[in-house]
Amino acid sequence: MDRGPEQREPDRREPDRRESEQRRSDRREPDRRESGRRESDRRELERRESSGKRHGRFTAVIIAGAAVLAVAGLGYAGIQKKKAAEAASAKATAEADDSNTVTWQGKTYKYNQNLSNYLLLGVDKRTPAETRVGKADAGQADALFLLSLNRKTKEMTLISIPRDTMTDVESFDLEGKSLGKSKDHISLSYGYGDGGAESCKLTQEAVSNLFYGLPIQGYLAMNLDGIPELSKSVGGLTVTVPNNSLEYKYPEFAEGAEVTLTEENTEVFLRSRDVDESQSAIYRMERQKAFLDAFSKKAKECYEQNAKFAADLFVAIKPYTVTNISEDRLMKLFQTADEGDGYTEWTVPGEGTQGLSYDEYHVDDDALYAKIMETFYQEIK
Repeated sequence: MDRGPEQREPDRREPDRRESEQRRSDRREPDRRESGRRESDRRELERRESSGKRHGRFTAVIIAGAAVLAVAGLGYAGIQKKKAAEAASAKATAEADDSNTVTWQGKTYKYNQNLSNYLLLGVDKRTPAETRVGKADAGQADALFLLSLNRKTKEMTLISIPRDTMTDVESFDLEGKSLGKSKDHISLSYGYGDGGAESCKLTQEAVSNLFYGLPIQGYLAMNLDGIPELSKSVGGLTVTVPNNSLEYKYPEFAEGAEVTLTEENTEVFLRSRDVDESQSAIYRMERQKAFLDAFSKKAKECYEQNAKFAADLFVAIKPYTVTNISEDRLMKLFQTADEGDGYTEWTVPGEGTQGLSYDEYHVDDDALYAKIMETFYQEIK
C-alpha cells in the first residue's frame, strides 16, 4: 500500500489485518501520480536498456540464479520466526496469533522452520556499479528469483518474479534521504542503492514485502560479465528453446529447437528481447528458466565427477557477484542440496499489462497468497 513519503512499512511480525483490503486495491490499481523526480529516475534507469535499434535492444539477465543453482543449497540454520503479514483478500483471510500460526480458509498453519530462502538477482551492468544511494544509477535487477531450500527434506523451490511486477519500492532523493515507498516496478528497487550491498538489501526488502513479510536469509547478485563464466564452467550445455521470441533475429533459436549454448551465444539467449513487443520480458524469463533447468542438471553432473567443481565455480564468478553468503556456507550447503532430486518452480501469479509508459505486471494476490501458504507453511492437524 502506498503510504506516502513519511509513513513507514509496519513490522511484519505484527500484521495490521485492517489494511488487507486496501493493500489488495493498491496492488491492482497502482498510483499513477509519480513526482517529476521519480519519473526522471525511472527514465534514467530504463534508458540503459536502449541501444537505439528497434530489434537490437537488450536488458539483463538471469545468471545469478543459474550460478546459485550450480552451488545450490544456500541455507543456514536459525531461520527467524515470521507470520503472514496480512490477508490477500476476503477469500484468503489469515489471522495470526501469539503461537506463530495463521488461520487460512478455516485451517491453521505454521511457518516451516526448515526453510532457508535466498534472493538471486541478475543485474544489467557489466561491472559492479560504484555509486551511492539516491543517484539512481546502480542498474536494475532485471532477473529476480527466490530460491527456497528445505534443509530437512533437501527439496528446493525456485520462484520466478517478473521484473515488471508492481509493488512497494523505496526511493531516495539525491542526498540519500528516503522518500518513502510507492508503487513501482520491482526491478527499479536495485537502482536506488549503491550498486552493492545496499542495492541488494533494497530489493530483498521489496521481495519480502511482496511475499507478505517472508524471511529472506541472503542474496546473490551477478552482473553481465559473469555470463560467459557459467557456460565455460560446464563446457557448454544444450537447451530446448521454449518460445519463438528470438526467432525474428536469431533463426537458430526457433521454438522447440535444441541449441548448444557456449561462451559466445549464452548472453544472447539470456538477455535479448524485442522491447517494442509488450511483455517481451516474460518470454525472456521463460528462456532464462530453460537455461536454469539445463545448467543445474549439467552442474550436478560436473560436481559428481569433480568434487572441486562448486568451489572452482564460486572462484570464477566471485568477481562478478555481490553476496552476503560465505564460500564455506555455499560449499557446505551445496553438498546438502546435491542429495535432493532437483527442484520445483512457479512464477508469481498475475497479469501483464501495458502501463502509461512501460509494461507492468500486476500480481493476483489471492493466487499468490495461496502459493505462499502451499510453499512456506505447514498445516497443523
